[in-house]
Amino acid sequence: MSHRIAILGASGYTGAELVRLIATHPTMEITALAGERKAGMAMSAVYPHLRHLALPDLVRVEDVDFGGIDLAFCALPHGTSAEVIAGLPRDLKIVDLSADFRIKDPAAYETWYGKPHAAPKLLPEAVYGLTEFYRDEICAARLVAGTGCNAATGQFALRPLIAAGVIDLDDIVIDLKAAASGAGRSAKEHLLMAELYENVLPYSMGGKHRHLGEFDQEFSAIAGRPVRIRMSPHLIPAARGIVVTAHVKGDPRAAHGALSAAYAAEAFIHVLPFGSLPQMKDVRGSNFCHLGVVGDRVPGCATVVAVLDNLTKGSSGQAVQNANLMLGEEETAGLMLAPMFP
Repeated sequence: MSHRIAILGASGYTGAELVRLIATHPTMEITALAGERKAGMAMSAVYPHLRHLALPDLVRVEDVDFGGIDLAFCALPHGTSAEVIAGLPRDLKIVDLSADFRIKDPAAYETWYGKPHAAPKLLPEAVYGLTEFYRDEICAARLVAGTGCNAATGQFALRPLIAAGVIDLDDIVIDLKAAASGAGRSAKEHLLMAELYENVLPYSMGGKHRHLGEFDQEFSAIAGRPVRIRMSPHLIPAARGIVVTAHVKGDPRAAHGALSAAYAAEAFIHVLPFGSLPQMKDVRGSNFCHLGVVGDRVPGCATVVAVLDNLTKGSSGQAVQNANLMLGEEETAGLMLAPMFP
């Protein structure tokens, strides 16, 4: 059975990544592409690497005919997405890649994003889109909220450890390195090659990173009490990828065992043998997340390293994974691409 798909915000990085993945999907057909600033242009003019595909031209969101469309991916900017989704047909399945429906509490959303939520009545029905942990809810959902890419990486490293009770919940530190595509495609001075090349840029330090709102929400729900982690984000001169290095107090072998047990049946999450560590290039362009655990010279401490591609497993690949469940397809359909190396 073929499913008719619309991509709203197709001219951004995550929109282009959705097109790349869906191009080889066995049951999804792209029938509408929307991109406000690029409306009227061919997708091949915006992204020449997609010129081999027969794709509809980009149009404005209001010009999309949603009749007959089964599912829409919303790869729109934060804030804009909620307003657009509120006006879409109620029978349309939606996977939102923005931050607008990740935070369940509208007051917490306003705290982290600096303005009131544009569609608070939709928050209760939105399912958090970390597929491996919300699979049953996603299968039955109309609206799925894709996670933040940084938040997804950190959660893959830490959720099983919190659930298993093998680490100290009051002493969790994440050192995070994120590639430049996570900042989007719009022109920004600090992303100029002359500024970012041969540079590592600390940003949103001091507990200001917005994805901390997701960590607060999810980790506290697992633990049944408030959990507040510390995180130091850095922008690195790479196009794709995230590396999370999580420093925790707990037995390293127990941590590795908890991760191995949690992900034993997962197609996309691979736990390396104890003492082995992943690198960012191991997962580039793929929907895989690799995890490794090592002990520390300080007894009773462990380091967990998680890597994924922010545009794929951290965003568009995760979105397709969720859409597969929502449409009754195999969860891995269209997503078993091998990583690109070197």
